[in-house]
Amino acid sequence: MAKLSLKQREEKREKLVAKYAKKYAELKAIIDDAQRSDEERYLARLELQKLPRNANPTRLRNRCALTGRPRGTFRMFGLGRNKIRELAFKGDIPGMVKASW
Repeated sequence: MAKLSLKQREEKREKLVAKYAKKYAELKAIIDDAQRSDEERYLARLELQKLPRNANPTRLRNRCALTGRPRGTFRMFGLGRNKIRELAFKGDIPGMVKASW
């Protein structure tokens, strides 16, 4: 189990990313637009730097929904590898069976 403070920090980051997502996307569009003037693109870069650091989507970390484990998380299930294994053996994940040959 991950520390509660780490889980809460991740939730806080998710809220910040959601809050600034629209502004972040607009600024990135200006920066990537080659038809805009260099001055305008430069000002957009400065505005982007003024946003909070945790508003950047790349700072988000995928965590297991049950344990909060940051590594070995499968996106398809939103669970860590250990929990997927446990639930698969119990038969709680539809369509997943234990491999044997």
